[in-house]
Amino acid sequence: MTLIAPRISVDPEVRFGKPVIAGTRVPVSVIVGAVAAGDQWSEVALQYGITEEDVRAALTYAVQRLQEETVRASA
Repeated sequence: MTLIAPRISVDPEVRFGKPVIAGTRVPVSVIVGAVAAGDQWSEVALQYGITEEDVRAALTYAVQRLQEETVRASA
């Protein structure tokens, strides 16, 4: 397991190396998707057995990844 951000880890043996909440098998993408769908942070945390801080960490990680991305629009 490698910690890649606060509370976020990757491990080739867990979820095919996708980012997860550290110490769990809960993918960051699932957490971000649930919040984007309108679920309350507390509901997401309860549903997946994580903390609201874990939810915040997943969202923060997603924002950081998007800030690193460059998209080139074609004319």
